[in-house]
Amino acid sequence: MTTFGMEEELMLLKPDTLEPMDVAAPVIAELIEDPRLGPFMSREFLASQLEYSSPIFHDAQEAMEAICEFRHRAAEAAERHGAVAASIGMPFAARGDPTLSDAARYRKVASTYAGVTRDHQINALHVHVAVPSRAEGVDALNRIRPWLPVLLAMSGNSPFWHGRDTGFASWRSMQMRRWTTSGCPPVFAGEEDYDRRLAALIGVGGTPDVASVAWNARISQNNPTVEIRVFDAQLDAEQSVLMAVLSRALVRAALDGRLGDEQPDPEFLDASLWQATRDGLTGELVHPPSGELRPAAEVVDALLSVIAGTLERMGDAEFAATSASALIENGGGAERQRRAWAEAGAAGLTRLLREAGGVLDTER
Repeated sequence: MTTFGMEEELMLLKPDTLEPMDVAAPVIAELIEDPRLGPFMSREFLASQLEYSSPIFHDAQEAMEAICEFRHRAAEAAERHGAVAASIGMPFAARGDPTLSDAARYRKVASTYAGVTRDHQINALHVHVAVPSRAEGVDALNRIRPWLPVLLAMSGNSPFWHGRDTGFASWRSMQMRRWTTSGCPPVFAGEEDYDRRLAALIGVGGTPDVASVAWNARISQNNPTVEIRVFDAQLDAEQSVLMAVLSRALVRAALDGRLGDEQPDPEFLDASLWQATRDGLTGELVHPPSGELRPAAEVVDALLSVIAGTLERMGDAEFAATSASALIENGGGAERQRRAWAEAGAAGLTRLLREAGGVLDTER
C-alpha cells in the first residue's frame, strides 16, 4: 500500500473584516494539549497561521477522520479567541505588513523577499506520497508534470485579495510566481541531476535553503516522498482529502508506468498553469497529453480515467468519483466563496468559513 500524508495550513481571521488575526500562538497552545493533535501541530510563517502535519494515512477514510477532527478542534479553539479558522488560499482582506512568527528563518525569508512579503499571506495544502526510492521519486516527478495544472484548477480557493475579486481562482498561485523558483519543476535526467540542480539554486536569489525551493512538486528532503504543493488550502475536509487521494493515485500510476512520458514544452506548461490559476473549473483547461484546450469538466474526467485503475486498487475509486462529481457540480472553493460574497458580503463569507470548519450547523 502506498501511504500518504497531508500538510494543512489555516489562517485565523477577524470575523467582521476577514483580515488576519495574530492569535495563532494561543490557538496552537490549546491544540498542543490534545494528544491526538499535539504531535502534529506547528506554527507557520505568519502569526495568524497554524499548520497541521498529519500522521501517515493508508486510505481516504482514515484521512477524512483525522482532517475533520483537526479542523473542528482548530475552529473551536479559534472561536474561543475571537477568530475564524479559515482554510483558504489567501485572506479576503489584509491591512499593512503582516506579523511574522518569531523565528530566525522566517525573518531571513522576509528580509530576502522584501516587498514581496507584504503580499505573501498564503495558505496551501501539501500532499506527500510515499515512494520506494529517491530515484523512482524523481522519475514519478517527471511523469506527473503535465497533470499539475489540472490539480491546480480543481483546488483554486483564493479569489479575493484586499477585499476585491481578483478575477483568478487561485490568487495564491499568482503570488507564488514572485518567488525565485515557482511553477512546475524542470524535467530531470535522474536523481543525480535533480540533486545537482537543486544544490545550484541554494544561495541564489531568494533561495537560502532547500525548503525555500517553491516548485509545485518536489522530492521531500525529510521524508521518502514526492511532495505535491500545487494546491490552495481547501475550503472543506472532503476537498482536501480528494486532492490527496488524486495525488497518491497519480504518483502511484507514474511509478507503475501507467502515465505517458510525453513532456510539454516548458513555456506551454507554464501557460497551462496560468490558465488554470485564472479560470479554475469555470472555463477550459489544457488536456494532457493532446495539448488541446477542452472544457474543464472533460479534462477532470480525463485525469480520473488515467488513474482509474490505480484508484480502484487503492480503494479510493468511489470516494474520488463522488467527490470529484460534487466538485464539478457545486464549483471549487473560489466559486463557493464568490457565491457567498455575492449573496451576503463579508457576513456570507464568514458563515461559509464557519460551516466548513464545522462550528455552524449547515441546516440552519
